[in-house]
Amino acid sequence: MRKRLLAGVTLGVLLSGAVWADIEDARRWLPEFQPSTLSEQQQLDELAWFIEAAKPFAGMEIKVVSETITTHEYESQTLARAFSEITGIEVTHDLIGEGDVVEKLQTQMQSGENIYDAYVNDSDLIGTHFRYQQVRNLTDWMVGEGADVTSPTLDLDDFIGISFT
Repeated sequence: MRKRLLAGVTLGVLLSGAVWADIEDARRWLPEFQPSTLSEQQQLDELAWFIEAAKPFAGMEIKVVSETITTHEYESQTLARAFSEITGIEVTHDLIGEGDVVEKLQTQMQSGENIYDAYVNDSDLIGTHFRYQQVRNLTDWMVGEGADVTSPTLDLDDFIGISFT
């Protein structure tokens, strides 16, 4: 029994080491994040914050879906991999047709069965989210339950479309 326990703990430690990210993983990605208004040190500081905030979730798998457009292809092929390497959280980002995204989203909201963990969809679906009572006040969430995973340098003024979403 003791041997099995020791073997299990050892295996767990060895496997968990593979999912912990460090600043060198982040540093390798810096060239991809250029140009930037942030200095290299500011970028590394932000990435260090992400690494620390992600530690409780290391090894977790997140499944994301979006429609197939150039921006989402970059997110799927490059940013998902960067996020996985930097945080230790595995991201699978599927690309499908816009109609299929809407269909899967509505199916998930109707059934309560999780198909994807996150959907990248247009703001024209806000009404659909509201009708299914799936709208969350992110302002309240970011200062409450989500404070530990909300970057202290997040500036909502950096986002477009806030006025109509």
